Amino acid sequence: MANFSKPTGPQFSVDVYQNEFLPEGGRDVNAIVTVTATGGGTAGSFRPAAGSAAVVLMLDCSGSMDYPATKMRGAREATAAAIDTLRDGTSFAVVAGTHVAKEVYPGNGRLAVADARTRAEAKDALRGLSAGGGTAIGTWLRLAERLLSSADAAIRHGILLTDGRNEHESPAELRAALDACAGRFTCDARGVGTDWEVEEVKGIARALLGTADIVADPAGLTADFTAMMGHAMGKEVADVALRLWTPVGVEIGFVKQVAPTVEDLTGRRTEAGPRAGDYPTGSWGDESRDYHVSVRVPQAAIGQEMLAARVSLIVPDPAGGAPTTLSQGLVRAVWTDDMVMSTSINPQVAHYTGQAELADAIQEGLDARKSGDYDGATAKLGRAVQLAAASGNADTAKLLSKVVDVVDAATGTVRLKAKVAEADEMTLETRSTKTVRVKK
Repeated sequence: MANFSKPTGPQFSVDVYQNEFLPEGGRDVNAIVTVTATGGGTAGSFRPAAGSAAVVLMLDCSGSMDYPATKMRGAREATAAAIDTLRDGTSFAVVAGTHVAKEVYPGNGRLAVADARTRAEAKDALRGLSAGGGTAIGTWLRLAERLLSSADAAIRHGILLTDGRNEHESPAELRAALDACAGRFTCDARGVGTDWEVEEVKGIARALLGTADIVADPAGLTADFTAMMGHAMGKEVADVALRLWTPVGVEIGFVKQVAPTVEDLTGRRTEAGPRAGDYPTGSWGDESRDYHVSVRVPQAAIGQEMLAARVSLIVPDPAGGAPTTLSQGLVRAVWTDDMVMSTSINPQVAHYTGQAELADAIQEGLDARKSGDYDGATAKLGRAVQLAAASGNADTAKLLSKVVDVVDAATGTVRLKAKVAEADEMTLETRSTKTVRVKK
């Protein structure tokens, strides 16, 4: 583990957990890379300078937000609470989203700077919002990107709330908007009620490196928005990338974030010089995340060893120069004829392999249930119950128990419930990728 951070901000560290020993002929190397940022955010004395963050809140104002009326009222109250959570000096704007995007505050294609006066003005503007029109989320995101691009801010963040399906633009239009916004800002997405599409909301968060969740009861919006904004205000380092360098002959299997959620980053690689590629991780505050790196090395004789990969955390130079390395770790391969050493599975690798399988089993089980394949659904959700129990993922186990009756968690024996509340099924699907850290 190496640490290259400067003492003025958060300190980044990289720890690599793996069994580096391979049997004769062995080629697959797996490692869990734990990245930790400390000493900044809400826990440290360092604070970003005023103006170093910009936030746009995108609020669904389509006609369905009036059914029931508590949704629109809850959304206004939640947005007001989020505005109150803004740190002084933060640039911000509020966007009303329907089949078009409209600037609610401050208007004229610009951002306001948070202080007592602008917060009060923004909350005043919220009171005039009413529901009406359709839903075209891509237009909301494109307006947010234009507004955020106008700010000279290191941290650029969006918060998006919707209650319905994206019915007034095509999936291709939304995808194009996400492609245009990716790397420009991060975005947390929330679905309120149960009339929205889980994959749409999760897709927005996935593309823009944010979080996705359900708020089934509008009464929970204020607490959720306050927590989201507080988390955004704790971010201090933007555009951090995981750089993977591999020697000649090494093939990359995959790169996944595995905690706090499972996200496959393999397809998001951008080339960064000979045998090196960058995988985006977004913005960081005081936090720790885990990544699973899998590579295939050339065959070698017993007793040989090699560097299988070098993992670095890097941030770009705003002036276009060489990026700064925050920290790095090494993944090794050593060939041995000791069967005990070469067949031992690293606990971290085993744990997160199970957590990734858990997420897949939940999604496949719910898909099977929706298609009427009840035997397939029972098998997959039973496996999910077994994995959740074995790994100590109590939150996911609790969500699963609302969809299936658990007969024996250890063996994964379950029965599908005859009736499942739509909110419970959507909550399980939305949170299926949430993981727990490996037991120490």
